[in-house]
This record gives sequence, C-alpha cells and structure tokens, in this order.
Amino acid sequence: MAHEYDLVILGGGTGGYVAAIRASQLGLKTAIVEKGKLGGTCLHKGCIPSKALLRSAEVYATAKRAEDFGVITSDVSVDFTKVQERKHNIINVLHKGVQHLMKQGKIDVYEGLGRILGPSIFSPMPGTISVEMNNGEENEMLIPKNVIIATGSRPRSLPELHIDGEYVLSSDEALEMETLPKSIIIVGGGVIGIEWASMLSDFGVEVTVIEYADRIIPTEDHEISKEMQRLLKKRKIKLVTGARVLPETLVRDNGVRISAEVKGAIKEFLAEKMLVSVGRQANTEGIGLENTEIQIDKGFIVTNEFFQTKESHIYAIGDVIGGLQLAHVASHEGITAVEHIAGKNPSALNYQLISRCIYSSPEVSSVGMTEEQAITNGHKVKVGKFSFRAIGKALVYGQSDGFVKIIADEETNDLLGVHMIGPHVTDMISEAGLAMVLDAVPWEIAGTIHPHPTLSEAIGEAALAVDGNAIHG
Repeated sequence: MAHEYDLVILGGGTGGYVAAIRASQLGLKTAIVEKGKLGGTCLHKGCIPSKALLRSAEVYATAKRAEDFGVITSDVSVDFTKVQERKHNIINVLHKGVQHLMKQGKIDVYEGLGRILGPSIFSPMPGTISVEMNNGEENEMLIPKNVIIATGSRPRSLPELHIDGEYVLSSDEALEMETLPKSIIIVGGGVIGIEWASMLSDFGVEVTVIEYADRIIPTEDHEISKEMQRLLKKRKIKLVTGARVLPETLVRDNGVRISAEVKGAIKEFLAEKMLVSVGRQANTEGIGLENTEIQIDKGFIVTNEFFQTKESHIYAIGDVIGGLQLAHVASHEGITAVEHIAGKNPSALNYQLISRCIYSSPEVSSVGMTEEQAITNGHKVKVGKFSFRAIGKALVYGQSDGFVKIIADEETNDLLGVHMIGPHVTDMISEAGLAMVLDAVPWEIAGTIHPHPTLSEAIGEAALAVDGNAIHG
C-alpha cells in the first residue's frame, strides 16, 4: 500500500525533525524516515552526549581544585560508569521529548532505510520513497509531493587508519568507552579534536594532539587559536602542529604506535588509544541519488540558496550538503526549505551571521569574520580586545583566562566579527549574533548597559576598546 504526503523527510536528526515540525505548523502532511533513532547524530552521537561528558569532566576538574574556593574535599575520583549513565539518562529524556513532538505534530515516523526511486507507476518524477522497515515487514511506499534529504554525516577517517573500536576510535566509539585510557593520541586539532582533548585531560588522561595545520582550531581567529594553544599546553596537553601523520606506520599491539612527519623530521608517538578526528563525511550512499539528477560535489549534495537540488521538488539540508556542519545550522536550513516548499518566500540564510561554539575548557565562540578574513576581504579593520582578568565575575568563578575580541570596519564602523575565549562564552555569543543581525556598530553594543558583576561586561568593554575607550582596560 502506498501512502501520499506533502513532504517526506529522509533523516530524523536535528535538521530533519525540526523541518517536520515546521511543515506540520504550515499544514503539510509530513512523514519522517529514520533508520536509527529520532534526534540523529546530535542527540545520540554528537552534541548532547559529548557535552554531558564535558560537564562531568568540568565538575571533576573543579572538585580537584575545590580548596581554591575554600572547600576542603578528599579523595576525589571519577566513576566513569556513572558518568556514562548520566549521559544516557540525558539522551533518553531528550529522545522522549522529540518523540512527543512528532506525535503532537501528527508527523508519521517510519523506522527504516528510505531510498528514492526513479520515475515509476506512482510518480512520473523521481521522489517516491521505498522504506526498508527495521522490523522486517514489507517495504512501505511513500509518495510525496516534496522530499527533504537530511541524512547527516559520519566521522571521516584516513586511509589505513581503520577504526577498530579497540585501539583506533572515531568519536562514535569514544563516546561509548567503558573505561578511560591512561593515554590517547588525537589525530586532528579541529573543533571536535580539541573538545575531546580538553575533556579527556580533565579526566586525567595523558593527551597528545597531532594537527596537520600550523595551529590548532585553524578555522578560528588566529589570536583565539594562539590563546587556546597556550592554555592547553599549560594543562600539560601535548600539541604537535604542522604534522603529517603517516598512517602506514600504525602498529596496534597493547596500545598504538604511529609516526608523523613534523617539520621535516619523523617522530614516533605512543599511547593506549587513538582518536581519529579529521572531520565528517556526508551520508549520501544507499539513498537512491543515482535515480535522480541530483549533483554531488566533493561528497556533498549541491543545492541552491533555498536548499533545492537539481530536482526542484527534492531538497537537502544539514551535514549532507557540507558548509557549517552544526546542529543549529541544519535546523534553520530545514525551516528555510520547508517555508520555500510552502511558498512563504523565506530569506536565504546568511552564514556570516551564524554563531559557532567550541565547548572545551576554556570555551570558544565566534560569529562573523576573523581578523584575517576581514583584511583579505578588503576591510580596513579596527579591533577591540578585553581580557577576562579584569572582569570581577570571572575572578569569582576562578576562570579569568581568555578575552573578547571585536572587529569592526574602520571606515564604516560596521561590525565584522566577534570572537571569545573564556568562561561560559558559548552562552554569551548570542548577544554578538543579535548585534550582527541588527547591523549594530560597536558603540551601540557599548551603549547597552551590561549588569555588574557579569561575564557579559567583557563584551561591553571590548566594544568600548574598539575606539580606545575601555573603562577597566
């Protein structure tokens, strides 16, 4: 039996289920096809579980230095089984919440693998979905007017660095570790690699990060990267940059041993485990793209600004199209795609206005251009920086490392980018994001009275510093 829908979404991750909710609000009869669990990578293998572990690591690290706060503790230790139980409990609560939202929106959920069929008796255009049901029942046939592909991504590896789940791990396997290793090599010093390095170091693991670029978190502003490198080294995390891992040298035997070329010299590294963190690749296989005219470029589905593929009734959003592979980006891409399907004439997303976060210790957040990008794009820049060392609330927290950096155009005063490293900056970046959306200038941010004592005062002071008027700097 075939079922007709206005919209069928392949993938029930953050992008997919948010798109489904918006479609339901707009009166579209909607279904989701999900082969795993609703919530996708973000809820089950990414954002939420990793942040749960990061929080436990932060609490442990704070407890170990509780005496600094006048609190005397003894024999602080980690029960990693309970850490993992807490993580799973959080996931379960949120998973039930997503399931409730699907029922509330009268969104049909098919648990199985969806595949796009070519033109058939059901439709003269490709887009009919055949669902291979997880429960082994006969395939369901879905006939949608429109399709959104939201199949997400999976961890990428390197040739010869086979993920075995015992010695060599991706973030998927690392999240399910039952015990903590004594030491680990992390291949890749980008966002995910640095979050894991920070977390495992706080848990007491000896961490070595090997990064191909000449600095860690190379997509961030140079000064942010430099400060993060300084603070991680202070915590005894070994950072090896400008290093090319030689996968063919990998030996797995009661641990791992691997060599890397570092500035022309071959160096060997040993640890109990290795985490490969070199980005993510799109899940485009096995979903029937070969039955369509949809284009793939460098492994990602090609779309226009409203996320339409070459098949105008088939859209794609989230990690599967590349770009900013972030949960909140996928959600808004999904909303835009649905509103376009519904004829609501949405505005195209401006990716320069989307905030980015790294949940390490210290945290990093940013929006807009880095100083280097602004200069490359022809802007004559002026910069304001303000350290958390001069912020009372940061001293109260016992976390005074880091700073806020604001970049503006010297001629127009336009805000070009805001970058932060320090305590709770992932919770503070939305102020800067709103300022960018409203096309604010630094004096307007500075003119917003920031309550005292709060960490947000650093934003107001950095805005004043753009024109050399910081009060406490």
